[in-house]
Amino acid sequence: MELENFSIPATNRFASLYLEQKPPVKDFFHYDIMDSSFFQRRVEDLQKRTFPREQLADCIRRFMEKFGITPEIHRSLQKLRQENAAVVIGGQQAGLLTGPLYTIHKLISIIKLAQMQEEALHIPVVPVFWIAGEDHDYLEVNHVFTVCGRSLKKLNYTEGPLQKKMISDTKPDRAHLKKWIHKVFETFGETKHTKKVLAQLEKFVDQSESLTDAFAFIVHDLFHEYGVLLIDSADPRLREIEAPFFVRIIREYETITAAVFAQQEKMAKFEFPKAIDISRRALNLFYYDGTERILLEYDPEQGGFTGKNGSVFFTKEQLLEISRQTPERLSNNVVTRPLMQEWLFPSLAFIGGPGEIAYWGELKQAFEKIGFLMPPLVPRLNITLLERSIQRDIKELGLEIEQVLKHGTAEERQAYWNSVKDENLDALISETEAMLETQYDAILSAVSKGLEPLARKNLNFHLNQLAFLQRKINEDIERKHDVMLEKYARIERALRPDGIPQERVWNIFYFLNKYGKDLIRDLLSLPYTFDGTHKLVKI
Repeated sequence: MELENFSIPATNRFASLYLEQKPPVKDFFHYDIMDSSFFQRRVEDLQKRTFPREQLADCIRRFMEKFGITPEIHRSLQKLRQENAAVVIGGQQAGLLTGPLYTIHKLISIIKLAQMQEEALHIPVVPVFWIAGEDHDYLEVNHVFTVCGRSLKKLNYTEGPLQKKMISDTKPDRAHLKKWIHKVFETFGETKHTKKVLAQLEKFVDQSESLTDAFAFIVHDLFHEYGVLLIDSADPRLREIEAPFFVRIIREYETITAAVFAQQEKMAKFEFPKAIDISRRALNLFYYDGTERILLEYDPEQGGFTGKNGSVFFTKEQLLEISRQTPERLSNNVVTRPLMQEWLFPSLAFIGGPGEIAYWGELKQAFEKIGFLMPPLVPRLNITLLERSIQRDIKELGLEIEQVLKHGTAEERQAYWNSVKDENLDALISETEAMLETQYDAILSAVSKGLEPLARKNLNFHLNQLAFLQRKINEDIERKHDVMLEKYARIERALRPDGIPQERVWNIFYFLNKYGKDLIRDLLSLPYTFDGTHKLVKI
């Protein structure tokens, strides 16, 4: 396994400027990640605060017991209890089969940065993965993409609940889910690893009470030896710890929301698009009735907080009582989740993707109003996995891997097509089309108006026949040059499918089915650097 670094721009302008720590973007955050001492400065800032370490460690232990408290997990829990310990944290929704590859890349990033900084700072640094189980966007997690024949196909598990039910409360139909998993693996093809991997997945499905469980079983299985602690944002025990901060959010909601809008207005002056969409009366909390998450905002006419279409109503005192007595009824939105995370965890760094970096930039003033410094945002590792067969194709076609990673192969494929097509024949067909149109113009000017529709129909018939002939000629050329044309297409599907980075489409189980679970250990053994470069891993 080899690692190469390439300079490839991030998927959005804001994240690209952040990676380079260029103004004005660097000013939207509290720490300069280009400063060699920023981690030490962060440690000093964390030492000025207190955190619910014992409660958190107990909560995480109880959540993880069903997955197995391995010696490595036990050590991480003991570290978390220490007063000088910090965490490297990141998170994602609970996608089926872990979702796109970038979830795995986040986990690798969290583990590697925690290892590096524990050694550099001489303090305990714990890797923590925050599962966004309180999210209700089921359509974001209920599928994987895979290659069927010569095209990418989205394989959906099921349409799912109509209500905005939390993912952690969405129970899988075990028989249906196992059938879907087998359907996915059929597209991968059977290897020496397939039976073992499928058997393990079926076991996890049988043990899972929710889609979050199914996700956590897989993540724990792949990464437990690195001591990764898992926390479900929807865990009722975590809600109990969060209760005091829910009280604060409710009391200071106007200040928090105004701070978000102030930061957005500041960023808009530099023509950055808005990443967070909230109303000016937003509470930035959801109420959960067990079936649906209902976003709350203040209604001045009623003097309280309402849901969409008046589905619920609470006075401020009622919400404060809910936060104290039944905090599991409340959950965070995109604004308050980072604030809650900062209140709970001694975060040395937050690992984020390009989209997360963009919306965290809108929260600087909200953090300040609460009295926090935003943790250093360290961009997650952007990784592309390059298989040997694809590497051979790239070499044979004389392509530059950096250009393929940036742009795919469409331009080169078109150049090859232009080199093999019969340009004389194409020109003859084009000339015939032009001649027909010229002659029919003369015919149309000569016939009576009553015959004009017939003449136009006749012209279209001949033009359609020429188009049909052109398609058949192209198909014949494609058959003759299929091997070469498919190589261009195969490279693009593997590395930049549909013009999108591999990590946003492909799923880790394609690779685990082919190479086995040791692939994870091999990936984590590589000498990554958090320098903003794109990581090409040759496997």
